[in-house]
Order: sequence, then C-alpha cells, then structure tokens
Amino acid sequence: MDTTTGLSRQGVESRCSRLKFFIKRVFMGKVRTYTVKPCTRKEISNFIELWHYSHNMNGIISDYCFGLYDGDALIGAMVYGKIAMANVWKRYVNKQEDIIELRRLCCIDNTPRNTESYFIGKTLKWLQKNTNIKMVISYADATYGHVGTIYKASNFKYLGMTKPGKVIRFNGQTFHDKAIRTKYKGKLKPFAEKLKSMLKLGVAYYLDTLGKHIYTYDLRQ
Repeated sequence: MDTTTGLSRQGVESRCSRLKFFIKRVFMGKVRTYTVKPCTRKEISNFIELWHYSHNMNGIISDYCFGLYDGDALIGAMVYGKIAMANVWKRYVNKQEDIIELRRLCCIDNTPRNTESYFIGKTLKWLQKNTNIKMVISYADATYGHVGTIYKASNFKYLGMTKPGKVIRFNGQTFHDKAIRTKYKGKLKPFAEKLKSMLKLGVAYYLDTLGKHIYTYDLRQ
C-alpha cells in the first residue's frame, strides 16, 4: 500500500499507466520547438517519479535540474548531481568537484526521435557556460535493456561496464542497496529505517542486477 495515496502498488501503477496514456495523446510537438530551462527539484520530482523507470528520486543529490518544455508543458526532466558511488570520481578527475553524474533523464513516451540527445546537448552547453565542471559521467542500466544509445548519439565516450550488483524493490520503486545505510548526523534517515523494516517483513526485496554501461563526456574538450 502506498501510504501517500492509499493505493496498492498495482493501483498506483494502473493510475500511472492511465495518466501516461492521456499525456501521450496530448503532446505531439517537434524537437526544434522544444525549450530547455534550469528548474528546481520540486518542479520535476513528480514527473520523474512517473516517467523514469526507477520511479523514485530518493537519495538523489540534485545539483542541477532541467526541464524540457513543449510550450508551457513539461515533457522531459533531467537531474545532475554528485556521483552516487563514493570515490569513483578518483578514476576520472583530480578533484571531486570536477565531475558530475547525470542521475536522472526521462521524457514522455511519444516525443520525436532525437529528443533525448537534443535535451542532453542543451544541458551540456549550459554546464559548459555556467560551471567549472570538467566531466559528466552517466550509466545505462543493462538490467532494463539499456545500452546507452542516447549517450552515443550525444558524443559520450564509452568506457565499458560496471560489475553486477543488486537493488532493492519496494512499492513499485527501485532503490540502490545503499539506501538502507543513508544517514543524517550519524543516524539512519527515517526512510532507511523504513526500508530495512520492509526488507525484514518481506514486503521489500533484493533484486540482482547486471552491470551498467559507463559513459563520460569531456566538457572542456
């Protein structure tokens, strides 16, 4: 049961499917007419929870957020933030602040071909102009059949794959296995406590995953 909606997981997914169907029938713009704007996390969180395959934003550090708009309608969302895995930055740059991860990217289902690469390209140019960040890293999750086509189309460099791992599935959402260890001021966050208890009850469960395809983009090339 989703305590915020009073619906079961199946009910939430059914409602999301109906909403997606309605949205897909409404928006049919052309890529060149879309605009990309910096925005707040709050403006795109619900959109990402609906359209991203993970259906969650929990634990995501959002340093830079962007919306893709067809007129006034939000049809895409993107979040850049600190790298999820500790010390991974050391493999690519000399300072942690020199690299950022593309943490979330999603669009409504019926956007035209090349929409995602257009969206990515606009945000990369914004980062080049408005920050001192040197590199962007992102991952394509093989568990969900992703191979990184949009990153290849955006001129990212392919660096191979990560090792297989595991995630936690709970209430129709996917969480990194470290979600149960997230702390604030030395204490587990309330959601981490809840997730641990759901695992013990069997309501949440671990799911083995394949590796992820690794892509990087040099902002200062």
